Amino acid sequence: MGPDTEEWRRGPRPGLGTKLLVLTVVFVMLSEVLIFVPSIANFRDNWLKDAHRNASVAAAIIAGTANVPEQLKMRLLEATDTIAIAHREGNRRRLIAMAAPPTMVDRHVELGNETVFQSIVAAFDTLFAPNGRIIRVTAMPEGRHEEVDVVFDETQLRQDMLAYARNILGLSLVISMMTAMLVYISLRWLFVRPVRRLAHAMADFAEDPEDEERTIVPSRRSDEIGEAERSLAAMQRQLTDTMVQRRRLAELGMAVSKINHDLRNLLASAQLFSDRLAMVPDPTVQRFVPKLVRALDRAVGYTSGVLAYGRSGEAPPSRRLIDVARLATDVGEGLGLDAHPNIDFRIIVSEGMEIDADPDQLYRVLMNLCRNAMEALESNPHEAVVRRLAIAAERAGSVVRIVVSDTGPGVPDAVRQNLFQPFQGNGRRGGTGLGLAIAAELVRAHGGSLVLLDSSTGASFEITIPDRPIDLASARRAASA
Repeated sequence: MGPDTEEWRRGPRPGLGTKLLVLTVVFVMLSEVLIFVPSIANFRDNWLKDAHRNASVAAAIIAGTANVPEQLKMRLLEATDTIAIAHREGNRRRLIAMAAPPTMVDRHVELGNETVFQSIVAAFDTLFAPNGRIIRVTAMPEGRHEEVDVVFDETQLRQDMLAYARNILGLSLVISMMTAMLVYISLRWLFVRPVRRLAHAMADFAEDPEDEERTIVPSRRSDEIGEAERSLAAMQRQLTDTMVQRRRLAELGMAVSKINHDLRNLLASAQLFSDRLAMVPDPTVQRFVPKLVRALDRAVGYTSGVLAYGRSGEAPPSRRLIDVARLATDVGEGLGLDAHPNIDFRIIVSEGMEIDADPDQLYRVLMNLCRNAMEALESNPHEAVVRRLAIAAERAGSVVRIVVSDTGPGVPDAVRQNLFQPFQGNGRRGGTGLGLAIAAELVRAHGGSLVLLDSSTGASFEITIPDRPIDLASARRAASA
């Protein structure tokens, strides 16, 4: 049972949009709670200040009037919802009015002396207090030097605070929902929809990566989403090219495998004819038959070499000392450059120069480079065009440098970046680009490099192959033996 089946059995899960909406509501409500806590404390403080101020006014009226009737005092206490009013100057306390017999005071509040935290704690204490709790509020009215104590029932304060809390809660819910919807719509438009578009584009592309029409078309956004779309489009194009190349390689391998058997039979017949030609006493025939035999042997090896390249790469080089000038002459004769009527073929190699390499593989490298140069030189039929192809070599210590240069049109800039990549490094119509890729692989197998040199005219390829390193331990053992 795979992970996809387990996820399906769990049932549908909320999408990114639903999670975004829930988180937005939660965070907005959290911000409203952070606003509500100080606001309810501030409401309690203001309510107590107003109640104390009203009681202080009543106390001033009673204290400033001689022989105030008890009935008037009761009406003032009833108007201010006050049980008792007293004022204190120094250590002297005087009861101004009292609506009921003395009772136990449950809580004492000194206005102006509470910290913010104490005010918040007291506000929630009032919200969860039982009805009928008696509190005493002490403060010094403005413009007076004595304190006024006011005793009253806290029930009305608690009811007003609960009503305020309900109003704040309802308003917070409305604000939260409106804000959440606006934020949700905005974020959905800015992020969720583009992310879904990216996900759908990737899923659609995965169904057929070789279909270029399934590549996402990036929007004109300049933010991270737009950058992600452009990166995805570039990756899809690159993957499409890779898939096409792999398919072409597979088709090439299939085609070569189909013709390989018949080609071997034809080459075997040609080898039989060459053996018969070797028995002809004509001097010209005797001079060309060995070359024909070598060419047929190489052709038989190449039919297997193409399949080996498509499967697992070339075989390791079997290195020997090779006469560079002789090998270059064989390449020229194999391509007919020694007798070409229009191409000046030159071999610029000092006599006796040797290179430590696989003769067949190095022959293939030079053959590919010279064939490309030959085709480039023959692309312009104008008789005044200089057509020259040269193979030059020099040794510097344990490294041999071979340069194949021509006076052709050169390598276009468009193919330089992928010059040694199969099916990409070809600037000639009808070519496959395999020649340079195979040549580069063969040179790398020798521990060397194949590069395109900067040249003002034509194209120049440099082959650098070092000699095999000497195993000192083996050499000492051989010397001691």
